[in-house]
Amino acid sequence: MAQNNFGPQPWKADDVRGDNSWILRLSPEEVDGFRVASAHALKTNKPLLEMSQADFPLPEASRLALKRFPTDEWSEAEMRITYWGMSLYMGVGRTQNRASEIINDVRDAGGSYKVKGGRGYNTNAGLDFHQDSCDVVALLCRRTAKLGGTSKVMSSLALRDRVAELRPDLLSVLEDQNWFHSFQGAQDPTQPGFYRCSIFGAEGGFRCARTNRKNTVAAQNDFPEVPRLTKRQEEALDLLDIIMPTDEYCYSMELEKGDMQLLNNFVTLHSRTPFTDHEDPDQKRHLMRLWLSIPTSQPLPAQWAEYWGDVRAGAVRGGYRGSFITPEFREYEKQQAETMKMKFTPWKPLVTQEDMAKILEAH
Repeated sequence: MAQNNFGPQPWKADDVRGDNSWILRLSPEEVDGFRVASAHALKTNKPLLEMSQADFPLPEASRLALKRFPTDEWSEAEMRITYWGMSLYMGVGRTQNRASEIINDVRDAGGSYKVKGGRGYNTNAGLDFHQDSCDVVALLCRRTAKLGGTSKVMSSLALRDRVAELRPDLLSVLEDQNWFHSFQGAQDPTQPGFYRCSIFGAEGGFRCARTNRKNTVAAQNDFPEVPRLTKRQEEALDLLDIIMPTDEYCYSMELEKGDMQLLNNFVTLHSRTPFTDHEDPDQKRHLMRLWLSIPTSQPLPAQWAEYWGDVRAGAVRGGYRGSFITPEFREYEKQQAETMKMKFTPWKPLVTQEDMAKILEAH
């Protein structure tokens, strides 16, 4: 299927190096807008999930800025409230882990990456190229590491084009539904511990990708009932691993204090180099992460509903439900969807543990 000329387009690293138009910097007026809105929100003293746009009155001039946030002026608690206030103008926040948290702290908390249930955000490890479970992932940098932690991004559209050049015979493998990936323990209790989703897909003229080799390998290691990867699937993953880190396709950037990075997870892959942190706890690397559904999201293939929940363009979808979804969160996502004029269907698992057992029986 041809890529829609009005949608996202493939790019290579040199395209980004030679064009800084994607970087937006806050003006003094925009910075003041965040200061005023943050001060107002702090006075309301509302829990995050009870906040509305009225509790964070952000001026129009401040709503699209991404660089030079005054993070040095904010305590960690103030930054969390301010960051959440920004999200109320961007989309609907999604839960991100087993604890069903809406904002994750990206910092080394002593976690391990490539272990059962391992996640990258609470470690200092280098990460595989991957896409997060939301339309857009937003990272706001509060403090940088002593050394390392470089952000790496690449176009999954360019990746697919390169696969088509080198091994066109593997495209059908990457587009097949029979790829199994681990939830790493962050699923709703009614869901199986793994899900199916193709690596590449397309719908309505829009291409999309979904890959995280660590989670694919975890499904193989942790669930003996999951079908074993075929030789051609292994070849396809190996080819992606060869292409993704090359200088031609991978763009490296240093996130500085006050930078916000926004990535479209359907057309962009990202990773991170390992980092060495400061000794002083108050100087250690710290970013805050939001997972968002946004009103302008693209349609997804029908088969992806098993994982994403809702494949309609502009629908609330994605996230890891976890085990601690609250009535307050359910009310928030319903009300915020109405505010953002997004399609919303209350969540329910499309594939339960019992359903997956039947799927595997027929496999």
